[in-house]
Amino acid sequence: MSLRKALLSRVASLSKFNGDEAAGTAAANEIEGGDVDGVAASPGEEDGDRWARMLPELIGEIVRRVEATGDRWPFRKDVVSCACLCRRWREVTIGTVRPLPESGKITFPSSLKEPGPADAPIQCFIKRHKKNSTFYLYLGLTQTFMDEGKFLMAARRFRHGSHTEYILSLDADNLSVGCNAYLGKLRSDFLGTNFTVYDSQPPSNDAKTSSSRIMRRFASKRISPQISSGNFEIGQVSYKFNLLKSRGPRRMHCTLQCPMAPDRLEEGFLKKAQHSPGAPVVLRNKSPRWHEHLQCWCLNFHGRVTVASVKNFQLVTTADAAQPQGAREDETVLLQFGKVDDDMFTMDYRRPLSAFQAFAICLTSFGTKLC
Repeated sequence: MSLRKALLSRVASLSKFNGDEAAGTAAANEIEGGDVDGVAASPGEEDGDRWARMLPELIGEIVRRVEATGDRWPFRKDVVSCACLCRRWREVTIGTVRPLPESGKITFPSSLKEPGPADAPIQCFIKRHKKNSTFYLYLGLTQTFMDEGKFLMAARRFRHGSHTEYILSLDADNLSVGCNAYLGKLRSDFLGTNFTVYDSQPPSNDAKTSSSRIMRRFASKRISPQISSGNFEIGQVSYKFNLLKSRGPRRMHCTLQCPMAPDRLEEGFLKKAQHSPGAPVVLRNKSPRWHEHLQCWCLNFHGRVTVASVKNFQLVTTADAAQPQGAREDETVLLQFGKVDDDMFTMDYRRPLSAFQAFAICLTSFGTKLC
């Protein structure tokens, strides 16, 4: 009832704002269970059927107006509410909302597996809880570091013998491999210098699940229910050894199979996109410059990082990293991660990386390393 009232109020206000009171009255009658196509709704009819019996054109108009007014969270939750009413509303909503690479907006959980926009990075931040080794990723709602943000996903660190694993989940309270909110995992070696990224969804048609005894098949249905779930290797992150403790920052190397940007967001698009193999993306950390006055290695984070830390990094493509020092100022940073407080870090990513992949790469920066 609360959702019906909210939509009823939204439709009426939008109609008056656009000078179309007749459309608002018609939409209100439809939502209240009035006549649809000349057929009156029976008193005992289920609410889901009443929603589904609305005219597709009317549903589309309502969804378009709601989507246009929800540019940012938390107002964007109204778009998700429209998709939760019934199957017809979900189909219309998914067909109306543009994909993340085109719109730059994170709307549904599937957006976390889509590549980010190419023109501007998506700004997020990570909160660390040292007591339970848990990390929470939030979408930044403002340009400052004071907002609470929109929760996206969480990760927890587990110790398995000589290896360390990070379980990534959509549920902040259920961080286990067997839960339906499971997104993937990150596994490190004994030294903490080499990491393997596993996705719960296959990156291509010929992808095979890991044969490791620890990794088993399970039901992860939040992202794409049509795709069989498992543990699929999608990338490697490595840190170069520095056993002599020579002066300099960490040196990273990443090889990832990134998702392809869909042409249009439609039901089942993740199945088409992820089952289309793409060329691996090779990234390296951007080389910093030594600041004689500050006596430290420096990178330009454009105000997004305020605390010096060995964990801070910027990733660029290997082609950009191979350029001469003078030509590196204009290279495109695909992922940057840096510290702003004791347990708070910023994470900004763009295409071809997804939020899931960017978060997994940033998690590799935590912990002790022999490098």
